[in-house]
Amino acid sequence: MKGNVINNGKLVKQIFPVLEMSCAACAVSVESMLKTVPGVKDAAVNFANQSASVEYDQALADPLALQSAVRSVGYDLVVNSNAEESQSIQEEAQYKHYQQIKNRTIGASVLAIPVVIIGMFFMNLPYGNYISLVLTAPVVFYFGRSFFVNAWKQARHGKANMDTLVALSTGIAFLFSTFNTFYPEYWHARGLHAHVYFEAAAVVIAFISLGKLLEERAKSNTSFAIKKLMGLQPKTVRLLRDDGIESEVTIASVKVNDTIVVRPGEKIAVDGVVINGISYVDESTITGEPIPAEKKSGDKVFAGTINQKGSFQFKAVKVGADTVLSNIIRMVQQAQGSKAPVQKLVDKIAGIFVPIVIGIAILTFIVWLILGGDNAFTHALLASITVLVIACPCALGLATPTAIMVGVGKGAENNILIKDAESLETAHRVNAIILDKTGTITQGKPVVTDIVWRNAVLPPNGKQILYALENQSEHPLAEAVVNKLKNEAIAPASVTSFESVTARGVKGVVGGKVYFVGSRRYIDEIKSSVDTAIDQQASAWLQEAKTVVYFADEKNVLAIIAIADEVKATSKAAITDLQRQGIDVYMLTGDNEQSAKAIAAQVGLKHYRAEMLPADKATFIQQLQQQGKVVAMVGDGINDSHALAQADVSIAMGKGSDIAMDTAKMTLITSDLQSIPKALRLSSVTVQAIRQNLFWAFIYNVIGIPLAAGVLYPVNGFLLDPMIAGAAMALSSVSVVSNSLRLRFSKL
Repeated sequence: MKGNVINNGKLVKQIFPVLEMSCAACAVSVESMLKTVPGVKDAAVNFANQSASVEYDQALADPLALQSAVRSVGYDLVVNSNAEESQSIQEEAQYKHYQQIKNRTIGASVLAIPVVIIGMFFMNLPYGNYISLVLTAPVVFYFGRSFFVNAWKQARHGKANMDTLVALSTGIAFLFSTFNTFYPEYWHARGLHAHVYFEAAAVVIAFISLGKLLEERAKSNTSFAIKKLMGLQPKTVRLLRDDGIESEVTIASVKVNDTIVVRPGEKIAVDGVVINGISYVDESTITGEPIPAEKKSGDKVFAGTINQKGSFQFKAVKVGADTVLSNIIRMVQQAQGSKAPVQKLVDKIAGIFVPIVIGIAILTFIVWLILGGDNAFTHALLASITVLVIACPCALGLATPTAIMVGVGKGAENNILIKDAESLETAHRVNAIILDKTGTITQGKPVVTDIVWRNAVLPPNGKQILYALENQSEHPLAEAVVNKLKNEAIAPASVTSFESVTARGVKGVVGGKVYFVGSRRYIDEIKSSVDTAIDQQASAWLQEAKTVVYFADEKNVLAIIAIADEVKATSKAAITDLQRQGIDVYMLTGDNEQSAKAIAAQVGLKHYRAEMLPADKATFIQQLQQQGKVVAMVGDGINDSHALAQADVSIAMGKGSDIAMDTAKMTLITSDLQSIPKALRLSSVTVQAIRQNLFWAFIYNVIGIPLAAGVLYPVNGFLLDPMIAGAAMALSSVSVVSNSLRLRFSKL
C-alpha cells in the first residue's frame, strides 16, 4: 500500500482529488467519463469532498488516461502518486478557487446593486437602461464567465449541469434586455412595453456566487476531522546519525531503521521501537486511552502521539504511508469518499435533473406563450428564466455526502473509524450484537488477581523463589505472576536446577531444596499437603472463573495464586446501555462453560454461548439474520474474522489483529466497549441528518419549480421574481450543508 492506493493484484483502487467541480451534476459527469476509460472497473465521485475513488486494471489503464478523460469535460484530476502532495495540491486549488469565488461575488455584488436600484426605483431615468447594460455586461460575461465556459464544455459532450441552468437563464435575460434597450420600438409598435431584466441577470449571478462562497466555506468545515488528524504529524524529526551527531530533517527523509531522538513535549513522527531511554507517551490520539503509557526499550511507539517528560531514542519501523496514523487518515478519507446506498439513487436523480429542468422551462415558455394574454412573451420569458434559476441539483447532491463526511469525521474524533458509508447507514438498524469474550469484554491479558500466602510454612525468601521459577517458565500464566512480583520490587532468587513438566507445571532447586509451581493435579502427584482453608479458597476462585496456580515444596502448599482475564471496567456499563436500547447482546466464546457463565453473570448478559469454534460463531450470526435481525459482530482476533465477515455491521477492537481490522467495516481505536453505543448513536444522527437534507432538498425543488413556472398566477396573480429565485437557490445548498455541520456538535 502506498499513499492513497490499495493494490489488489492487477486491480488498483485509488483516490484522486478532483478540481473544478461546481455542482452535484458535475460529479455525475466526471464519474460517467471515468467509467468510459478502458480498464476501469468502477468509479465513484464525491462532490462534497471533491474526490474520485477509481478501481482500475493497471494493465489497461493508468492515472494519466483517467486524467485525460476528466479534462475532456472541463475538470481536472490530481494524479501525483504521493498522497500528501496530492492533498496539498487539492488544498491549494480549493483555496485559489475560494478566493476566485470571493472576488467574483464582491465584484458582481458591487455592480449589481446600482442595477437593482435603477430597475426598482428609477425605471424612467434617462439612459437608465444603457447604464444598466454597461454595469450588467461585466457581471454576466466577466464575473459570471465560468458558468458559460463550464456549460459549453458540458454541452460539447451532450451533458448539462448547474452551470448550464445559470448560463441559460442569465444569458437569455441579458440578450432579451439588450434587444429591448436598443430596439424598444419593436414592442411599442405592438402596444407592449419593452421590459428589461438586467437586474435579474446581475443579481442571480451575484446571489449564486454568494451561495457558492458560503457552500465552499461550509464544505471546507466538513473535512475538519481529516485536517485535525493531519495536524498530528510533525513536519520535521531529529535524526541520530551513525557518527552520533543529531540533525533535523523533514519527515519525508526518514527511512526504516533510522534512529530518531524524541525530547519532552515533542510529537513522534513515525512508528518504531524504543532502543534507549524511558518516558511516558500520550497515546490518546491513537488508542483512546487517557493515561500516558510507559515506554522503555523494546516498546512500540506510534506516529502522532506525544512524548511527555522523558527523552528516548527509537528505531523507525514504519514510515510515510505505512504508519498507523497514515492508515487511520486513509481509512477516514476513503469512508468520507464512499457512497451510502441512498446516495446512488440521488446521483441518478441528479444526473437527469438538469435536462428535466430545461424541459420544464421550455414547456413553461410554450404554455405562457399560448395562454399568457397581452404580455404573453414577457411572462413566458420571465417564468422560464425563473424555473432555470430556482432549480437546485446541488442541494440534492450535497444532502448525503456532507452528512457522511461530518459523521465519519465525528466518529474519528471519538475513536470510531468507519471504513465505508454503507456501514454507517446500516448501524442504526442493528438489533442484535455479538461480542467475543477475550480481548473484547475482558482485557485479553491474564493478570494475578489474588495471592494467599501460608506464612506458617513459607520460607523467608518464598516470594523470591516463586519469582525465580516463574521467570524461567514460558507459560503465559507465569508471565502474569512475574509481572505481579516485579511490581512489588522483588528480586528473583538463584535457581540451580530448573525443569518444565509438560501439562503440569515447573520445578526447580533453590538453596538445595526442591520447589514446584503448577496445577492442582501436579500438587496431588507430588503429594504436597493442602490444608482445608486453601482448598476452600481455591474452590471459590474456580467458581469465579479464575485459574488457580499452586506454589509448593515437597511437603506443603506454600501459596495459591488466582489468575484471571479481568473484565474491562466499562464492559458492564456498555452492555447495560445496549440492552436498554432494546438490543439483544450475545457473548460467544471458545472458552469453557464455567468461565463463560461467570463472565456473563459479571457483566449482566442474558445470552451467551461457550466452546464456540470460529465457524460456529459465523453460523450463529447467520441464524440470527434468518430470523430477520440486523446483526453487529464485535471482535479482536484472527478467529473472529469469519464472523465479522458474516455480520451486517462488523466492528473490530483497535488493539486486535490486523486481519480482524481488515475484515471489519468499523474499528474502535480503544479498548472501551462504550464506543459501541456511541457508534450506533452516530449512525442514527447521521441517517437522521441525511433524511432531513433529502427531504428539504426535494421539497425545495418540488415547491420552488412550480412556483417559478407561475402555477399561482391564475389564482392570485403571483409570479416569482428571478432575483428571489436566485437567492432561494443559493440558500438551499447552504442550508443542507449547515444542517450536516450540526452533527459536529451532536453528543454521542
